[in-house]
Amino acid sequence: MLFLKKLQLINFRNYAEASLSFSPAVNCFTGTNGSGKTNLLDAIHYLSMTKSYFSATDNQNIRHHEAMLMIQGEFDLNGEQESVLCAIRQGQKKVFKRNQKEYEKLSNHIGTFPVVMIAPTDQELITEGSEIRRRFIDGIISQSDHIYLDNLIRYNQVISQRNSLLKQANSRGFADWSAISVWDDQLAHYGQKIFEKRKEFIQGFEPLFNTLFDAISGNSQSAGVTYESPLHEKTLSDILLQNRSRDLDLQYTSSGTHKDDLTVTLNGFPARKFASQGQQKSLVIALKLAHFNYLCDLGFQRPIILLDDIFDKLDQGRVSRLMELITKGESGQIFITDTHKERVAAIFESMHIPCKLFDVENGVITLSENQSVQ
Repeated sequence: MLFLKKLQLINFRNYAEASLSFSPAVNCFTGTNGSGKTNLLDAIHYLSMTKSYFSATDNQNIRHHEAMLMIQGEFDLNGEQESVLCAIRQGQKKVFKRNQKEYEKLSNHIGTFPVVMIAPTDQELITEGSEIRRRFIDGIISQSDHIYLDNLIRYNQVISQRNSLLKQANSRGFADWSAISVWDDQLAHYGQKIFEKRKEFIQGFEPLFNTLFDAISGNSQSAGVTYESPLHEKTLSDILLQNRSRDLDLQYTSSGTHKDDLTVTLNGFPARKFASQGQQKSLVIALKLAHFNYLCDLGFQRPIILLDDIFDKLDQGRVSRLMELITKGESGQIFITDTHKERVAAIFESMHIPCKLFDVENGVITLSENQSVQ
């Protein structure tokens, strides 16, 4: 079993300093919008994934007018005590340590303390472009397969090199295709491995997603998810050869596994166009819970679940079904944010599940019994 026992923050977002102890079951942060509830979930995400769920760059998370931040967590991992530390200083390399030992590669940490985050911004999984959905797939597979993560990193490095040669060729007015073909061979090699793993992943993931959406929606609608890639029809080597002139004009690699997509449907139609906001949220929650179940089915640690503002735009029936899905069996540790303390307390009281409540206001955290959090 995995759970986070303690969290310490220094200069993280709106927190000058904070120290919290958690329940191994359910923990809830309540307060008004903008009070800092979501930042606490993001700090936990940092300890698992070595990066923010919401910010593109680490420095954006350093408190205003400060030079550094620190996030430290103490986990219980199958009865063993584990410490994780993340320190970020302006203009310096991020420091990430497990049990006081710094990682040579941050990717080596991924999957050790798995989390699943569900946040309002996840609606973009349905409404926005393919990059977000690829990142979703890659994030799940990377938590369970380090070889896949290494292949992904190498593929992206090769893409960068190939694009650089294309830009140089465009500016010179001619291309040295013999030099570019060296990168094409590597791209085809890593791309094929990524494609095969994604295809295998979807075969196991889709039934989980369908079952969970049925449960959340009350079996009133049907959903689907499909992996879209030109590699279903052609090899990446052939695709790269076919698109040489186009790539030279565009000055970047226009096709490959870095352009693949995931199509989510509702009742046979693209959810992006035909699903309401409430339906989109149900689809997103089903995708994220399928992420949780996928890792569990592979025999990995049950991920910590982070639920940010989860009850907004869901009717009471879907809220009840959702919480039953999340808390049934050995669900693992859960962190929730909400603007209504009474609503959260009532939900878990009705389910006879203990819930530790924290009040959050402008970077100050107190227990709901008005005791200061130590």
